Amino acid sequence: MKIEMSKKIALLGIFIIMAVIISGCGAGSDGTGDNGGPPEKVLTISWSQDVGNLNPHMYGPSQMFAQDFVYESLVEYGEGGVIKPHLAESWTISPDGKVYTFKLRQGVKFSDGSDFNAAVAKKNFDTVLLNRDEHNWLELVNQIDKVNIVDEYTIDVVFKNPYYPALQELSLIRPLRFLGEAGFPDDGNTAEGIKAPIGTGLWSLQEYKQNEYAVFVKNPYYWGTQPKIDKVVVKIIPDGETRAIAFEKHEIDLIYGSGLISLDSFRQFRDSGEYRTMISDPLNTKALALNSNRGPTREQAVRIALQHGVNKQSLIDNILYGTEVKADTLFSPQFPFCDLGLQPYDYDVEKAKTILESAGWVLKSGQEFREKNGQLLELELCFDSADNVQKAFAEALQGEYKKIGVKLLLVGEESQSYYQRQKDGKFNLIFGDTWGAPYDPHSMVSSMRTPSHADYQAQSGLPMKAEIDAKIAEVLISTDEKARQDLYNYILGTLHEQAVYLPLSYGTNIAVYHDNIAGVSFDPQTNRIPLANVDIN
Repeated sequence: MKIEMSKKIALLGIFIIMAVIISGCGAGSDGTGDNGGPPEKVLTISWSQDVGNLNPHMYGPSQMFAQDFVYESLVEYGEGGVIKPHLAESWTISPDGKVYTFKLRQGVKFSDGSDFNAAVAKKNFDTVLLNRDEHNWLELVNQIDKVNIVDEYTIDVVFKNPYYPALQELSLIRPLRFLGEAGFPDDGNTAEGIKAPIGTGLWSLQEYKQNEYAVFVKNPYYWGTQPKIDKVVVKIIPDGETRAIAFEKHEIDLIYGSGLISLDSFRQFRDSGEYRTMISDPLNTKALALNSNRGPTREQAVRIALQHGVNKQSLIDNILYGTEVKADTLFSPQFPFCDLGLQPYDYDVEKAKTILESAGWVLKSGQEFREKNGQLLELELCFDSADNVQKAFAEALQGEYKKIGVKLLLVGEESQSYYQRQKDGKFNLIFGDTWGAPYDPHSMVSSMRTPSHADYQAQSGLPMKAEIDAKIAEVLISTDEKARQDLYNYILGTLHEQAVYLPLSYGTNIAVYHDNIAGVSFDPQTNRIPLANVDIN
């Protein structure tokens, strides 16, 4: 897809950016700016997958960081979980908790110069609500009844029930961000695609070649403070080692995120003293989902033995080099309603062996792996082959589980196949990280009721699955703090007891960049790359 370039970008600018892409040069200052002005500041980053068509109302293959570049939300999730005004300057909530009235920011324009107002805001809400089935993982969409225009810059969002995570979920990257009128298809239904990614965000898409690169330029109509750099080139490089080499050659200025390079490469960059490196605070949980409805992991005893058979601290020390912290529960206790005092599954190889023996999984003399009724204790662990950290964890877990007589088959697949396997439930174990703020715990718990998610598949064999889902539906519309805590105690306590998740570490993002790059920082949300304050010296 080619996006029409802004009329304000001069022809010289086009030649410059094409020269950057073709030559593979890192950014820095690149030539002179338009009309002989100062040189353009072009930042080059890299991602493992194509950025996608950037439909703000839909999901894969669009990448969340790129959707966040282009589109904005009514409210912003800030440090410490504080909800701040954004496209909405202010809001009020009716006494019954069912009507949220948002005063929209005036003077905001989309990247094509058109106005953001109540009419276009309602149009975006309406197309999402038209396709509720696409978004049934998110209870916010299920709970919104309708959106009414009050005046040119005021809307009412009317809920079916009081919904306590409403503001947090309105800050999400998708699906409730705002597309300009000209980006809508003729029938107004964005579920089948958009004409062009027109947003109010810091950046607009200027150039795109599928699976090769995407070029974003700063939105000349942006209502807030303009970024310090002029362009962001995103190079698509699936392989982490290739990405690390490109960084060393100054073909990439900044590596930001999780799993984009191996932690070996990160340690080398950190210890060399030649580059700048940063590690975020814990953001989410790296975890495995254990399928209670497939093969040997149907048995609770097997799932519990797998919990005791992993030396998490060793994995963190030897693979993550101490960049993360050991996780004992699915959600970090720092998240609301998640500090439950659950008893961790400690690393204990002998205990794991005893549990398996008691469950009938016997290790016969001269054999490496256990059997039961002629069936080998063989499990598939599925991972995203583009994620260097998942791959390293998988290889280490294979050795860990061999010690207790479990044969682990590693299945590394490209991202779309990996995600499809999550949806289909075709796994014994699969990486299923939590989403971090502002999703944890409410949005992620809500999604556990959706069959197209790995969480649902992992839980589908539990005898109390229907009750868990009923409690989730109840907690999301509860208005009583104590009742809500009691419900979370049941939901998260039951999942912990049933051992359908194996939390490994509380995950972080990393940043590696060259000395001429300044202003790099982390965001509370895992899937955002904040570039507003990044500069090139």
